Amino acid sequence: MEIIISILAGILFATAVYNLLQKQLLRIIIGTVLISHAAHLLILTMGKLKRGQPPILIEGITQYTDPLPQALILTSIVISFGITSLLLVLAYRTTKENKTDNMEQLRGSSNE
Repeated sequence: MEIIISILAGILFATAVYNLLQKQLLRIIIGTVLISHAAHLLILTMGKLKRGQPPILIEGITQYTDPLPQALILTSIVISFGITSLLLVLAYRTTKENKTDNMEQLRGSSNE
C-alpha cells in the first residue's frame, strides 16, 4: 500500500512541476495545489500506514499509530487552503487589471 501511495505522490509532484512551468496563472495555481497534495501524501506515507490501530497509548496496547503525521497534514491542509485562496484572489485581480493571464505578457516580453 505504501508503494502505491508513494507512486501516486511522485505522479502528483511531476504533474505539479509541469503545471508550475506553464504560462497561464491558473495552471501555476493548480501546480501549487497539486504540490501541496503530494506533500500531504508523502507525509502520510512517511508516518507508516497502519489500519485499525488507535492513535494514542492506552494501557495494554503495544501497537499504535503515530498521530504526528496526521496533525502535520491537518495543519498543512489549512495553510495550503489559505495560500490557494490568496493566489486565486491575486490572479483574479491581476487578470482584471492587465486583461491577460499570460506570464510572458505580464513580465513585459511581448513574444506574440
